[in-house]
Amino acid sequence: MSALLAFQRDTRGSSAAEFALILPVFLLFLLGIIDLGRYAWAFNQAEKATQMGARFAVVTDMIPSDLTNYSFATSCGVPQGDVVDIGRFGGAQCSSSATTATCTVTTSCSGLGSTADNDAFGRLADRMTSIYPSVGRQNIELDYANAGLGYAGDPNGADVSPLVTVSLRDLAFEPMFLGALGITFPIPSASYTLTMEDGQGATSN
Repeated sequence: MSALLAFQRDTRGSSAAEFALILPVFLLFLLGIIDLGRYAWAFNQAEKATQMGARFAVVTDMIPSDLTNYSFATSCGVPQGDVVDIGRFGGAQCSSSATTATCTVTTSCSGLGSTADNDAFGRLADRMTSIYPSVGRQNIELDYANAGLGYAGDPNGADVSPLVTVSLRDLAFEPMFLGALGITFPIPSASYTLTMEDGQGATSN
């Protein structure tokens, strides 16, 4: 009986037992704080990559390459020097699989196709990936919206100078702790818009 009472009163090792109970909660809290910081960093990287992508897109080759040399004055009846209206060119949307870019052009003009410059899309994706390595071609979308800038029959470039919006979508963040269980968290979509500048070339500042 005395041995049992002595065992009940023995507090040796209680600190180790308490530490073992608290350690998982502490580690979960610590990793959560670290992952929260990593998540914020990933979101900022995505936003910066989008901004740099838009800058790249407006000073390099157009992804909807048919727009570059198409003359709305010669082929679509817009008087030389007039603005191309939205009815004749409403815009273009471009996206890509892992290897191939595609574009859809809204137009009432004959001969204006939807050819996508796959190499130009690849250069854009490479520029964005240099800022945020998790970006893939399939995460990038571009929208060329008619802004009423430019004029039909421009001899020096495209007849339209659209607003170019570069967007990132479907990005996921993998936390350190829960990532081992296959759990990820979506990163909010980001987009950035600039007005088309020269629209030709392969590099930007």
